[in-house]
Amino acid sequence: MINQKKLIVSHAPFWHDGSRIVPRSYNMMIAALPAIFAGIYLYGFPALGVVALSISSAIFWELLMNKVMKRSVTIGDGNAALIGLVFAMLIPATFPWWAVLTGTFVAIVIGKQIFGGIGGNAFNPVAVSIAILMISWKDLFDFNETLASYTFNFEAAYPLASMKHFGIASIDHLTLIDLLIGKQTGGIGATCGLALIIGGFYLILRGFIRWEIVFSFLAGIFITALIFNLNNPNLYAGPAFHLLTGYTLAGAFFLAPEDSSSPVNFIPMLIYGAVCGLMTVLIRNIGAYVDGVIYAVLIANLMSPLLDKIRPKAMGKVV
Repeated sequence: MINQKKLIVSHAPFWHDGSRIVPRSYNMMIAALPAIFAGIYLYGFPALGVVALSISSAIFWELLMNKVMKRSVTIGDGNAALIGLVFAMLIPATFPWWAVLTGTFVAIVIGKQIFGGIGGNAFNPVAVSIAILMISWKDLFDFNETLASYTFNFEAAYPLASMKHFGIASIDHLTLIDLLIGKQTGGIGATCGLALIIGGFYLILRGFIRWEIVFSFLAGIFITALIFNLNNPNLYAGPAFHLLTGYTLAGAFFLAPEDSSSPVNFIPMLIYGAVCGLMTVLIRNIGAYVDGVIYAVLIANLMSPLLDKIRPKAMGKVV
């Protein structure tokens, strides 16, 4: 009689290094706080209200999906709160409440849960949500219009929009220091470059995001913008301007390196980041949209599974 054995087979991964989702989620949120605080300082209580509603509604949609799909409650891992916080970073302080609820719904339900939950999403949930809202209600992302009522000690203009619609002359008054310390309008947590850099370096040093993706993303923007600028300096802004405006730094540190939608091997990560940077500048300079980061990230997400097929040679040889 044949001795049959029953084998218990589980899904990958088959090996775990002991790391957990919770520390990553909360450290990502800690890294985002300097940029969020800078936005609240500039825009006041409306910004605080948007951030609070975004985080709480993202947690609510996550809990609702857990109940509807009869899964264990996952709001304790902090991922839903992180999605809500990053979403809030990219929207203006005047974002209406119904748009915040719609955005977090799209991010959690369509961007994350429809793919099976954390780790299964092929696209960055926040990028999916922002892209859909931009297509559906593009006027909500017209920062010059939505933030016109704010008065700072600098001209309240969205530099990327000014450059695209009025040319290089319209941004001549902005210095790189102005852009670095947040003297520009935009998303609540996407305007202060210095705060984003501090948070980003914290994440890299702690090992929560891969430096390869960040470096190649920023290098891709720098090189592509430099080529455009050298070709026609009177029409296209220089690399430093592109690095410090729009969603560039938020995308480099909080969107592109998202684990499940980015590659895991060294060469694929470099290509992935470079594609993000290249597409960002192409969309900004010759595309229809003012800022290309969101769509660049989604395009790179789409390429990620193919890029990860580029693997190092296996050790050893065939005998």
